[in-house]
This record gives sequence, structure tokens and C-alpha cells, in this order.
Amino acid sequence: MKQDLSGKVALVTGASSGIGRALAHGLGAEGVKLALVGRSQERLEAVAGTIETETLVLASDQTRAGEVERVVEATLGHFGSIDILLPNAGLYIPGDVAEGDPATWDALMAINVNSVFRLVRAALPGMIERESGHVVVTSSISGHQAIQWEPIYSASKHAIQSFVHGLRRQVMKHNIRVGAVAPGVVLNELWGYSSEEKIAGKVATREGLRSEDVADAVIYMLSRPANVTIRDLVILPQNQDI
Repeated sequence: MKQDLSGKVALVTGASSGIGRALAHGLGAEGVKLALVGRSQERLEAVAGTIETETLVLASDQTRAGEVERVVEATLGHFGSIDILLPNAGLYIPGDVAEGDPATWDALMAINVNSVFRLVRAALPGMIERESGHVVVTSSISGHQAIQWEPIYSASKHAIQSFVHGLRRQVMKHNIRVGAVAPGVVLNELWGYSSEEKIAGKVATREGLRSEDVADAVIYMLSRPANVTIRDLVILPQNQDI
């Protein structure tokens, strides 16, 4: 039986584009109240303007000291609780290690890994106190197998997978569910796709996912009955050979 999500509060990072924007639209359609976090105030407000449920826009660079805690405190101050936490913001860097830029690797690890750890740490006490909550982290198929053309990105998502699995076992006694959604190729800005024509072409040949496909998968995870945890959900384009 599907669990009703209406009236719940979700905090979504990376909400101004891609999967985060699709999550905002999908959850808003389910009646979820939303705290939308991203770097651009203007882009977040544009997303919020298309959603009928109550939204809170929080422009923030999640890699800066104190910003993670600030957005959690602002969300709690505005809505009173965080029922759903969706750490989704991330960077993608492919390429050979021998030719890579360690400074860009540091930036990737800061947002893909460290900010996720810190965001969960900031939100957990309230969930534990209420004995309720659901955390779904945006991972990747690269977190399930190392991919040679993106070893740094793969390493960041392997860290996320390990974190999710350990965290789930720590907090399940508090009725908090924890999982990760792991998509393959997603046809959005992170992968260099902004043209609807090109996206539609890749979808037609079953070579890529829309951001909305991933959002639908996350909503499925969130709406399972309380006795069900989907720890890992891998979602791939039908023709992705991986």
C-alpha cells in the first residue's frame, strides 16, 4: 500500500536543476512541503514558482563552513520538522587520473561526500527525537562498480554507498529509513544535456534517463509502507551496457 506523502516536509539539495528540480516538482505534486537548496537564488525561485505546495528557498553553497547547518536550522524554523532528507547536489568529473586536477577533485569530494555527511548529521537529531524520518541520497551506478573513465567520481559514490549502508543500521531503531538511488546516464545539465530535442532523441533510443525518471524512482522509495526500506535502487537506461 502506498504511503501518503502529503503534508510532509522535504529538504532537497541541488534543487535548481536536473534531478533536484525534478524531485521538487514530483514531490510538490504529492503535496509535500519543500525546502529547496542550491547556489542560485534566482534559479531556485524559478523552480519554486512552478510548485503549488509551500516552498522555502535557501540559496547556499553547501561546501562553505556553517552553510549545511544554516539550511537545516532555517528549514526547522520555518516548517518545524524535516521528514524527508534528499542530499542530491553533486559534481561530475570524468577523465584519467594522470591528467586530473587535484583541486577539482577536492571540490567534487566536498560536495559529493562531505556535504552529504554534514547534512545528514545536522538533520538526524530532529528525526531521532521524533522517531521518524526518511533519507534518500542520490548515488550512482558508479557507486556499485568502479568505472574506468570516471575513477574520482566512482570513488565518491562508493563512499556514499558505504555511508548509506552503515547509517541505515545505526538509525533503524529510531524508525528512520535510509536508502540510495543509483542512476546510470541521466540526460540533464550535469551530463551536458540541455536541449529537449537531444534528450528526446536519447530517450527514444533508450540510451538515457530523464531526471523525472529518477525522481519517480525516489518517490516510489519514499511512498513504500513504513515496514519497507528500499536500501538501494539502481535505475539504468534500457540500452546502457554496464
